Amino acid sequence: MSVDLRPGESQESLLKRFRKAVAEARILPIVRQKRWFTSKSEVRRIKKQKAIRKARRTPTRFV
Repeated sequence: MSVDLRPGESQESLLKRFRKAVAEARILPIVRQKRWFTSKSEVRRIKKQKAIRKARRTPTRFV
């Protein structure tokens, strides 16, 4: 991610634009995930647990 300094722009506003660009690109969650190696089986287990928790939270609809 890079941000170019505009003429007459302060360092604070440049930093603010950089942080906004990083947030919009959703880079931080990806970086946090890649900080440590997780095996494929671990990823599958976590996804399964997440799905179970989500299923418990949402009420079942009967049509």
